[in-house]
Amino acid sequence: MYERKTPVNIDCGLHLFMEVMNGKWKINLVWCIYNEIKRPSDLQRKIPNATRRVLEGQLKQLVNHGILSKKTYDVKPPKVEYSLTELGESLIPIIKSTAKWGEDNREELEKLIVK
Repeated sequence: MYERKTPVNIDCGLHLFMEVMNGKWKINLVWCIYNEIKRPSDLQRKIPNATRRVLEGQLKQLVNHGILSKKTYDVKPPKVEYSLTELGESLIPIIKSTAKWGEDNREELEKLIVK
């Protein structure tokens, strides 16, 4: 079992947010699930640059942090679907605002990033 080497710093809201959403694909996963992509295989197709193992780990963390809920159906082959919790839904305006900031500053940012 993994044990953290550095203590978690959650002394302010920003640190709490970063602790929950820290991970390369977490915001993308939340956005996909918000847009009705709920099955792990569909999420993998939508985010092909992420390995299945990494996506599964980040989905598990999002469930553990109360952002997503996981429903497992008792069928063969096994079927799993994720959905946003009320807490997860509260992230959507933040993600939309962040995406708007990116679009509003696209021209300048692309010059700096694509060097």
